[in-house]
Amino acid sequence: MRQSLAQFEEAFREEAAESIVRRERLRKEAAQRSRVRRVERTRKQGSFRFAFLALSIVVTAVIVTIVMFETLAMLAGG
Repeated sequence: MRQSLAQFEEAFREEAAESIVRRERLRKEAAQRSRVRRVERTRKQGSFRFAFLALSIVVTAVIVTIVMFETLAMLAGG
């Protein structure tokens, strides 16, 4: 009886230690996944912002060019 109780206690301690290690490993894995998601989200947002900026610059250049030539045509034409 005493030996089986000692074995039970030892098994309990081992399982508790394994549980702590497993919990820590799972926490680290979750933190890593979170970092990866955050980096990916930031990269996607950066790509979208860059595309929007480039499009805005091109549209602005086109509008300014059209207005400039329309104004020049009005001044030259009379």
